[in-house]
Amino acid sequence: MGKLYERMCDDLKLRNYSGCTLLAYPNDVKRFVAYFMKPPEDLYEEHVREFMLYLMGERKVSPATQHRYLAAIKFFYRVTLGRPGVVEGIPFPKLPKTLHDTLSRQEVKHILGLIRPIKHRTIFMTSYGAGLRISEACTLQFGDIDRQQRLIHVRKGKGKKDRYVMLGERLLHSLVEYYKRLRPPGPYFFPGRRPDRPISSKTPSTVLRTTCDEAGIVKRVTTHSFRHAFATHLIEAGTDIRVVQLLLGHSSIQTTALYTRVSAKHIARIKSPLDMQEEPTTPTPR
Repeated sequence: MGKLYERMCDDLKLRNYSGCTLLAYPNDVKRFVAYFMKPPEDLYEEHVREFMLYLMGERKVSPATQHRYLAAIKFFYRVTLGRPGVVEGIPFPKLPKTLHDTLSRQEVKHILGLIRPIKHRTIFMTSYGAGLRISEACTLQFGDIDRQQRLIHVRKGKGKKDRYVMLGERLLHSLVEYYKRLRPPGPYFFPGRRPDRPISSKTPSTVLRTTCDEAGIVKRVTTHSFRHAFATHLIEAGTDIRVVQLLLGHSSIQTTALYTRVSAKHIARIKSPLDMQEEPTTPTPR
């Protein structure tokens, strides 16, 4: 794609897209163009349709990945090439509304106890203790911790939004213990190989997968499981859903409401309308 690739990257930067999108979108469009071995100017709506069907049929990629590919192609034709008609008739695939496998409090405690490297264990404790995405936990800086007010300042989370979350007693203690043992030079709490750069989120993900495999844990556990558990356990404890929404940084209450569906305890607390009725009078036997 050459110059068009660079132009698309510039278009994404001008619109302040995230670093992940800056990497993913241009590469997705390159794969689309390479599939037909033609210049992108010579590709039309029928080519986009054929490619999406190829992703669904032969490649069998997930609906979320299909969605990302189409979003990248739509951006490219609408913005970079200025030919919106090529993609206007292509609908986004419907994403399934699946429920997450939620860890219980006992399972969270058990898995955290199995993670041996203190750096990775503290990262997951931070994710669970404050509801952070794994990328937010990995990029935590010393200046983000307010010990006096017991707050963590999450900077440029998803959607480039800042928010504050609580800094609990046990999490603060864990962060202090981690710092005393490893003495990270800063500015990042969890540096990578280079001390001036944060650890890649792929590293704790690999450690978690290996730990769960070795322990024979059947339930699907990912780096996001701890954030899910944070939200679910707060709702089970009776925390107002709008407070949970703010802590998670969700734009829509509908996204947070998913956790009320996940929480078995929350469902179990709901009183059946049958139980709200007065006990019926037993009919006289004939």
